[in-house]
Amino acid sequence: MAERHKHERTLTGIEIVIGGLLAGLVGGVGMGLVLLLGPDVFEVLGALLGSSTIAAGWIVHLAVSMGFGIAFAVVVSRPAVRQFVGSFDEYAGAAVAFGTALGLLVGGLILPAAVAQAGVATLPLPFLPLPGLAAELLGAAVFAVGHLVYGLLVGATFGTINGAVPRRLADRTPTHN
Repeated sequence: MAERHKHERTLTGIEIVIGGLLAGLVGGVGMGLVLLLGPDVFEVLGALLGSSTIAAGWIVHLAVSMGFGIAFAVVVSRPAVRQFVGSFDEYAGAAVAFGTALGLLVGGLILPAAVAQAGVATLPLPFLPLPGLAAELLGAAVFAVGHLVYGLLVGATFGTINGAVPRRLADRTPTHN
């Protein structure tokens, strides 16, 4: 039976928050790079702040990403969850599931409601040069892949911060006592 390579270290409250913030930032950057392949999401996010610039959109996106990173860190650091999540692979898997849930929640409810409330755009966002259904499907695919990338990076980063390492690197990683 394969060794699980669970970490033994327990983070303090501030370490959980900072670890989640950093994990969310890493995941947000990765997801943002994927989103650049799709419709004009960053301009719409920036418009929620009153500035439809890409820079303002990145600020909104990264702030939200860090907030969700903290939420993930808090959840997986709870004793009831820690018994199931401790290895690098388990952190990554839990965060991919978390990213998937975020994609459904944010993409299906929160973003459309925020955009409608602010009156800054209509969904689905246009994707040039593709028309109609092809544009909508490509936009949805980019959004879905972006959230999977976000989850994978958040889990890998937070797991690493917790001392979990991939199995193939475990024998080359120094232990901290």
